[in-house]
Amino acid sequence: MPSNHAISSKRFSHASRCGRRRFLQAMVGACSTIGLPRFLPNSVFGATAPSNRIHVGLIGCGHQSQRIVPSFLVHDDVQMLAVCDVNRRGDGYYHPDQILGRETARGWVHQHYSEKTPGESFRGCDAYNDYRHLIDRPDIDAVAIVVPDHWHALIAIAAMQAGKDVYCEKPLSYTIYEGQQMVRAVRKYDRIFQTGAQFRSSPAVRHACELVRNGRLGEIRLVRSWVDPNSFECPGPGWQPQPVPDGFDYDLWLGPAPVSPFHRERCFFRWRYILDYSNGQTVNFGAHTNDIIQWALGTEDTNPVEFEDNGSEFLPPGSLFDAASHTAFRARYANGIELLCETRRPSGAKFEGTEGRLEITLGGRLATYPENIKDSVIGPDEIRLPASNPAHTKHVRNHVDADHVRNFLDAVKSRQDPIEPVETGHRSGSLCLLGNMAQLLKRRFTWDPVAQRSDDPDVNQMLAREMRSPWKLDPV
Repeated sequence: MPSNHAISSKRFSHASRCGRRRFLQAMVGACSTIGLPRFLPNSVFGATAPSNRIHVGLIGCGHQSQRIVPSFLVHDDVQMLAVCDVNRRGDGYYHPDQILGRETARGWVHQHYSEKTPGESFRGCDAYNDYRHLIDRPDIDAVAIVVPDHWHALIAIAAMQAGKDVYCEKPLSYTIYEGQQMVRAVRKYDRIFQTGAQFRSSPAVRHACELVRNGRLGEIRLVRSWVDPNSFECPGPGWQPQPVPDGFDYDLWLGPAPVSPFHRERCFFRWRYILDYSNGQTVNFGAHTNDIIQWALGTEDTNPVEFEDNGSEFLPPGSLFDAASHTAFRARYANGIELLCETRRPSGAKFEGTEGRLEITLGGRLATYPENIKDSVIGPDEIRLPASNPAHTKHVRNHVDADHVRNFLDAVKSRQDPIEPVETGHRSGSLCLLGNMAQLLKRRFTWDPVAQRSDDPDVNQMLAREMRSPWKLDPV
C-alpha cells in the first residue's frame, strides 16, 4: 500500500449513450493534435516536445468525468497517464444505461490515443482502484479530482503533498474547515490549484460581471441566485438496503463518511442529495451561481456577514435524501447588499441596481433592463476581468469546459494563479455552506468573514466534521 501522506488509512445525456468512439468524436473530434505517451511516434505530437507535456491523472470516473476527460484530451500538451475510481465498471449513474467507472474512462483514453496512431492499439493508460497508488507515481504532474464532495480535501491535500498540481471540481470542499486546509496546503506546498467552477471561463458570464463591476446598473442593492431542483425522486421512508454491485469498493467510496447500508441511489450521482457526502443543490449549483455573484460584486476575498433561512424545505424524516429539497436562504453583505438564493430553473444570477437589472443563466443567456445595457462595450480604462480564452467571445459549453482546463494548464506552466484559485473557490463554497447551515438550523446568525467564525456556537460546530477512522485530516 502506498503512503497515506497526511491521511490515515440534461447534461450531455446523448454522450452517455454513445460508444467510446462516438463519445470522444462528439466531444473533441474537431480539436487539435493531442499529446501522447512518450513511447509513441514523435510525429504524432507535432511541435509539442515530450518534455513540454503535462502528465495528468484522473481521480473519479463517474458522470462528470464525461466532461472532464475530453476537456483535458483536447489539449495537445497533455498526456493522461492514469485514471482511478472505486467502481471498476457499472451502471446506475445519471442515465440508466450509462456504463461508467475506471475501465470505461480508461477505454476513452485508449480509444482516443489509438485514433492518433493508425494501425496501432494504444494501451498506455493505467487504471487504479485506490487514488493513493495514482498520486504516488512520480511521472504524474497534475491530477483532476472528480469525486464526491466528502473526498475533495483528503485527496487534494494528499496530491499536493506529493508534489502534484490540482484541478478540483466544485464545490471546493465539504466543510469550511476542509476548505481552509486546502487553501493552506496550496500555499505551503507551492502548488497550482484550479477550482472547477467552469463558468468563470464563460465569455457571457465574464461580460455580465464586467457590466456590474463597471457600474452599468448603478448601485447594486439586491442580488439573486437560483439553483436547479433535484433531478431525481427520492427513496422515501422505509427504503431497503441493496447488495453492493460486483467491482464496486463501497467501503472505500464511503471513506471518511459514516458506515451506512448500500443503496444505488446513495452512490451513483444521487450522493449530492445526501448530507453525509454533499450539501445538496444549495452547494452543487450554488457553487456556480453564487460564484458569479462574488465575481461581479468584487467580493471574492470575503463573504456576507449575516445568513438566515428563507423558507427552505426538506423531505420527510427517514427519506434517503436529507439535504434541502427546496433551497431558500437570505444573506447580507457588510455594505448592505442583500442576497437571496432559492430553487428555480434555470440556474443563474440576477443583479438589481438603481439604474438597471441584469440576469445571466448558466446556459449563457444574458438579459438586461434597459435592454441596451447588455450591448455596452467595456472601455480600455475600465475594469476588465481575465479571460481563459480571449478568442472565444460566445458561450459554448464545450468551449467553456475546455477553456477552464486550458487556463489551468497555462497556470501550471507559468506558476501563476489560474482564473479560479483556491481562495476564490473557498469563499464561493463557504457562502453556499453557510446558507445551507442557515437552512438546517432554521434561524439567523452572523458571520465574521475575517475570522471565519460565527456568534452562533451551533454554526461553529458545523464548520468541521468528524471523520470515520482511520481517515483524518491533520491541520496543514
